[in-house]
Amino acid sequence: MRSSNGKLLFWWVLISVVVVDFITKRLAVAYLSSGAFPILRPSLVLRLVYNPGAAFGIHVGDYSRWVFMVLALVALVVLGAMVRQTLPTQRFRLLTLGLVCGGAVGNLLDRIRSPQGVVDFIDVWIGKFHWPTFNVADMAVSCGAIALALVLWSEGEKTATEESVHPAEASP
Repeated sequence: MRSSNGKLLFWWVLISVVVVDFITKRLAVAYLSSGAFPILRPSLVLRLVYNPGAAFGIHVGDYSRWVFMVLALVALVVLGAMVRQTLPTQRFRLLTLGLVCGGAVGNLLDRIRSPQGVVDFIDVWIGKFHWPTFNVADMAVSCGAIALALVLWSEGEKTATEESVHPAEASP
């Protein structure tokens, strides 16, 4: 039973991200439709925006919704394969995969639900610099992807070091 506990972490993170994302988006639609709500003026404002494209406002024309739905599904299949290949003891890797998958599912549900696009509502300004409006799913994907890249990089470094220490064992 111990071997499945690590995989449970993945599922708890994924489900938590989807639930928190869903709730915050519903709250944004309910309370921000009439206007923006400044939290830390002017740096942090809650503002309802529908994004028919992808992250950072990437848009591929009239078929953006369908293109990004398919891309999200393909990404989820690839990430699912990574989850299956991950050992239950690799908890940080499972956590990062849960974040990325949870965020992808959260935004995919928006694309399926509405032709308006993904609900974004967190608007950040640092001086004159404006970060594209985002949501909880976007934060999970971004943080999870960066952490996953670091995990994969460190695993690659470890493998390269092991191969340089034991070159005869690495060669067939």
